[in-house]
Amino acid sequence: MSRIGNKTITIPAGVTVTVNPGNEVTVKGPKGELTRKFSEVIGINVEENTVTCTRANEQKHTKQLHGTTRALINNMIVGVSEGYKIDLQIVGIGYRAAVSGKKLTLNIGYSHPVEFTAEEGVEIACPNANEISVSGIDKQRVGEFAANIRATRKPEPYKGKGILYKGEVIRRKEGKTAGKK
Repeated sequence: MSRIGNKTITIPAGVTVTVNPGNEVTVKGPKGELTRKFSEVIGINVEENTVTCTRANEQKHTKQLHGTTRALINNMIVGVSEGYKIDLQIVGIGYRAAVSGKKLTLNIGYSHPVEFTAEEGVEIACPNANEISVSGIDKQRVGEFAANIRATRKPEPYKGKGILYKGEVIRRKEGKTAGKK
């Protein structure tokens, strides 16, 4: 029994969910529109302001898809109504970020600046030189783009320098001691 898959999703005001033939779900809201195709094994029913997912049989693969399908539809609804935002922090002397248009430029201790271009549906902002904000309506794209930025200079455990998620705690290691007794 999938506990997540059995939950109903309530559709907020201003959001419309339509199921097209072939189990293609389109969600429209104030922030934009998302479309995704799901497996034919899972039945998606839209009634008034709720969405329910049902599975056709009790096979293991179908049970796995049941909860995943429900979670993905819920993420689409939250994305078009509220949106997603991930904040990153840059820690280190001389490390900084700047945004010009859709291009993010990072100076993070390499011999060259590292540049990222925002893909479709992702917005980048720098409130100051040590903070980056990635936002959009698609949870997967926002998370993946933020992870790619973080991967350019992961925080190291000795001094804690690097790019980290806001609020992330880095486990610090003790460095070498000066002399032995």
